[in-house]
Amino acid sequence: MTVLEVKNLNLGFECECGFRQALYDVSFSLEPGKMHALVGESGCGKTISAMSILRLLPKTAYITSGEILYDSNDILKLPVKKLQKLRGAKIALIPQDPMTSLNPLYTIGDQLLEVIKIHQGLQGKEAFNKAVEALELVRIPCAKERMKAYPHEFSGGMKQRAIIAMALACNAEILIADEPTTALDVTIQAQIMNLLKDIQKNTGTAILLITHDLALVSENADYVSVMYAGHIVENAPADEFFQNPNHPYTLALLKSMPSVRRNEKLSTITGQPPSIQQFINGCKFHPRCENCMDICKNIVPPVYYVGENHFSSCFLNKDDRCNEG
Repeated sequence: MTVLEVKNLNLGFECECGFRQALYDVSFSLEPGKMHALVGESGCGKTISAMSILRLLPKTAYITSGEILYDSNDILKLPVKKLQKLRGAKIALIPQDPMTSLNPLYTIGDQLLEVIKIHQGLQGKEAFNKAVEALELVRIPCAKERMKAYPHEFSGGMKQRAIIAMALACNAEILIADEPTTALDVTIQAQIMNLLKDIQKNTGTAILLITHDLALVSENADYVSVMYAGHIVENAPADEFFQNPNHPYTLALLKSMPSVRRNEKLSTITGQPPSIQQFINGCKFHPRCENCMDICKNIVPPVYYVGENHFSSCFLNKDDRCNEG
């Protein structure tokens, strides 16, 4: 059962030098009570893929084809009024930077009440109680008193919890968490991720986790999609993903993870992900790939089935053991 499905999403930007494509046939789905991680280096297309779900895109961005299906409706075709009812109420967003996402001129309570009034239609004491309940759900102590606090009176971790409370206050079915542990120390990171897991388990919320931190993914995600230069290059259940990684880019990311158990020198990936203004024939990763073959330089690899619900876009899988998906 899927609560949301992104199908063959193509998106680009109108630049000074003309139209440049940024996403290529991006496809993934979210299931109730499951966490789907979208991983990759900065600039690979993770955030713009997620923002497409809510149609929160820059004016220069254009979706050229694809579907985003929620409740049998294509979000990309919804009128603005219906889309506004969907945002926050059914699909909520935890933005990347909690430090700048809260208005410093208003109390935490005022900002939380505004969300509840708009999306839940509650007023007065009923709205206040709902707001306090949301703060308690994200384990903010003395929630009733904290309603009067301003953002500058909260620590980074507390700000992130307040943002999550706003997302939860409307009982959203889908939670998009865009790098929710950015700029937080390791201890607070663990607390935030444990909080998201509890929400996922207790409310059946589907979570799309956008991150470049594979350690977080290994401990929390149910399913993983790896993005590179606007392409999803590997899809797999989390257990399968970490036990049998397939794509060279995935392998390079895993090798670059720090480990206290490994005495060898930390591996790095040479070069940088290409910008949308760079045109690369064939596989986008081939200039940085240690296993690059001639075919990789000329043809975009198809999707190969490499295991149970495990798919990878790499010509290294072109043999009798793998079937094209």
